[in-house]
Amino acid sequence: MSIPKDIQTVIQAPGNRNEEITRDYLAFLDQHIGELLEGRETEMLHINEIAQKLFISPVHLSNTVKLVTGRHPCYYFDLKIIQQANHLLAHTALSASEVARRLTFDPSNFLKFYKKLTGLTPTEFREGKGGDPSTTLLFVMDMHARAHQ
Repeated sequence: MSIPKDIQTVIQAPGNRNEEITRDYLAFLDQHIGELLEGRETEMLHINEIAQKLFISPVHLSNTVKLVTGRHPCYYFDLKIIQQANHLLAHTALSASEVARRLTFDPSNFLKFYKKLTGLTPTEFREGKGGDPSTTLLFVMDMHARAHQ
């Protein structure tokens, strides 16, 4: 799945402190989720814990990411989790429950989370019932983000 253009712009362009904070946040998410999948971390961090590791306040992190990208940090957090879940579902034989556990979710909560953000169950995604998964994912996540702004 490709990275949305709004993330690509922030990652690629050097700029001011707000853009640096946003790049650091997105890079930290990638690193943290990678560590979870590799078993080097056992629990998903929350936004306030990520802010602490980046040496800024949670409010400042939230406001900065939203100012730079137009979206709340949780949008990118959820997006990266779904991208990793999709990768595992598409490229491994792991069950949906195993994917959930690797991403530190309870399997039933993961099913609800996944369906809410993609419009599909993990099994439906794996079976290819949703058309282009990146289009579905981004559409549903955009609708979710707009509902919570």
